Amino acid sequence: MSLTGTPFFLTSIVLLLIAVALPLALWGRIPGPRLARGALRLVMLLFAQVTAITLVFVLVNNANNLYDTWDDLLGTGSHVQAAQDLGPDGLGGRQIKNEPRQVQPFRPADDPKLGPEVQMTDLKGRISGVSGEVYVWLPPQYHDPAYRNTKFPVVEVLPGYPGSAKAWFGSLNADEQLRPMMLNGEVKPFILVAPRTNLVTGSDTGCVNIPGKVNADSWLTVDVRQMVIDTFRASDHARSWALAGYSAGAHCAAKLALSHPDRYHAGIAMSGYNDPASEHSSLAGKDPKLRIESNPLHILKSANAAGKPPRTALYVSGASGDGYQAGLGLRQLAQPPTSVTVRQIPSDAGGHTSVVWREQVPEIFRWLSQHVTA
Repeated sequence: MSLTGTPFFLTSIVLLLIAVALPLALWGRIPGPRLARGALRLVMLLFAQVTAITLVFVLVNNANNLYDTWDDLLGTGSHVQAAQDLGPDGLGGRQIKNEPRQVQPFRPADDPKLGPEVQMTDLKGRISGVSGEVYVWLPPQYHDPAYRNTKFPVVEVLPGYPGSAKAWFGSLNADEQLRPMMLNGEVKPFILVAPRTNLVTGSDTGCVNIPGKVNADSWLTVDVRQMVIDTFRASDHARSWALAGYSAGAHCAAKLALSHPDRYHAGIAMSGYNDPASEHSSLAGKDPKLRIESNPLHILKSANAAGKPPRTALYVSGASGDGYQAGLGLRQLAQPPTSVTVRQIPSDAGGHTSVVWREQVPEIFRWLSQHVTA
C-alpha cells in the first residue's frame, strides 16, 4: 500500500474511527479480573493514540510532500550505487560531449494527484553513480507546432529536507500556477525538472560530492541535466538553465548555481541558509572542510579573490532569521557580473512552510523570465 496513496489515507481514517468506537462500546463491558480489564482498556487507549498520530502524520506528509515511499520513511531504500572521487569539476575526467546520448523513456507520474502533465522516469546516473526518479513537466508551448524548432529553458526545482521530488508539483502547485501564466505570455515557457534529492538514509547530502558516500552534486548538475538535454528539446546553454529551491533546497540552488556558472545562470533560494550546518542532518555541515567549501559565501568570496566572479544571478527571499540575512550576506559580496536580488518576507506570512513558498511561485518565475533566456 502506497504511503501517499488514497487507500492508506482512507485506511488510517477507518482505523481511527474504530479506535474511538471501541472504548465507547466496550469500556464497561470488558469481562474478567480487574487487572485484565485494565490492560485491555490501556491497549484500546494506546490504539487510539497510535491511529490518531498516524492520521496526523499522513495529513502532514501528504500536504507537504515530505516522504514519497515507505523506503524513504523507514530509511530502507538505496540510491547510491557508487561514489567515486570525481574531482573538482564533478566529472571524474570524463567529457559529457564524448558520452553517448541518454534518452530516457518517461511515463505518467505514479501519483494521480500530480495530474496528467507531470511525467517521470527512473534514471541511473552514469557519472554520479546515483539512481533515482526524475519528474518533468513540459510547458504548454512544447507540443505547439509553432514551437517545434524551439529549445526551451529549464529550471531544476529542489525540495527541502526531508522532501519529495514531486513537492513542487504537489504542495507548491507550480505547474498549475504557471500554466496560465505561460499561455498568456506573463512568464517564459520553462521545462520544470524535479529530481530526487533524498539519496542517503537519514541524511541531507547538502548537494555535495563525498567520495565513498554520495555524489549528489554530479547527480543534479551533470547526470540529470544532460539527460534532460538528451531527451527533450532543452537548451544546453548555461544561460538557459536555473535552479530553484526552498529550505535545504534553497541552499543547494545557491551553492550549485555559484559553483557551476558553466551549467546554470540563475538560482532561486527561498528560506534558505548559507552555512550547511544549519541543517543538522547535513553531511556537508558535519565535515569541517566541506562545511566551508560548500557555503555560498565562501564560493563567491573565493571566485572574487581569483578575479572570476561568476556570471550568476541569484534571487534570495526569506523572513528575518529564515533566509533574509543569508541573502544580504551574498548581496554584499556580489561583484559584476554576479547579481543578487533579496526580498524580505514578512515574519507573519506563514513561517517556514509550503504556504509561503507556494505564494512566491509566480513572482520567482517572473524574475527568472527576465534572467534566463531560451
